Amino acid sequence: MTAAIIINQAFSGLTTAVFLFMTAIGLSLIFGVVRILNFAHGSFYMLGAYLAYQFSQYLGTGNLGFWGSALLAASVVALIGLVVERLLLSRLYGKEELLQLLFTYALVLVFADAVKAIWGVEQVSVSRPPALAGGLNLAGTVIPQYSLFMSAVCVVLVLGLWLTIQRTRIGRIIRAAAADREMVRALGINVTQLNSSVFAVGTFLAGLGGALVAPVTAISLGMDAEIIIAAFIAVVVGGMGSFWGTLLGSLLYGQVLAFGIFLLPEFSLFAVFALMAVVLIIRPHGLLGSREAVRA
Repeated sequence: MTAAIIINQAFSGLTTAVFLFMTAIGLSLIFGVVRILNFAHGSFYMLGAYLAYQFSQYLGTGNLGFWGSALLAASVVALIGLVVERLLLSRLYGKEELLQLLFTYALVLVFADAVKAIWGVEQVSVSRPPALAGGLNLAGTVIPQYSLFMSAVCVVLVLGLWLTIQRTRIGRIIRAAAADREMVRALGINVTQLNSSVFAVGTFLAGLGGALVAPVTAISLGMDAEIIIAAFIAVVVGGMGSFWGTLLGSLLYGQVLAFGIFLLPEFSLFAVFALMAVVLIIRPHGLLGSREAVRA
């Protein structure tokens, strides 16, 4: 295995991890605060991709058109998520996880039919912004500028989210709610409003992930199932409700998948499921998760 191949596969895995983290962190955040297993999280990711495609038809394929379409798509997805949370999911708080999974799976079917009715079953695509259409030659392999830029965006996102959670008042409230919701309610904080806000942020991140992944993958029905499986693996491996655990799980997923595709193409998916199985056997609460989060 040459250095060029190693660099190419490693960066391919990093690119996968970047887009996965944007979706998985929203899933982890919603579970950590709202305490609901949202199987429909992948549907918001898919909606973000399709809406980015739709908005790009109106705003054009230039740099401003691309970024405007991505932000608009993520904002609309967040609004849809807020409506779904207030009207539907709020009725499931405190219920059994099985009911939550069944209900959110029903939402998956509803969103899939809605996407099919609006955009049909044919694949669609979004062009990369012209400013990031080229590539960078590194040790004999070409790294797309768009992937490099998105890696930088992910670093900014990680630092921004971490600073928000650790250094701001709303971040302290979120951490307190994740640890003890009854205490937060007793302090006079509106937990209902907090749930809605966190759910909207989580779905915004899912929609943004879908919108930004659109230039590097085909937008099609079924992409919701692919991302939700990957996101659950990343969150479970890293630890449910753990910020850094979700990042670590996403990075591990990306690298295992990338090198698995190169070394054993037929067993690449088996490799990531094997990773999850090994982690759950050794640490049932995930690499950076806590036993309290698993029991909650």
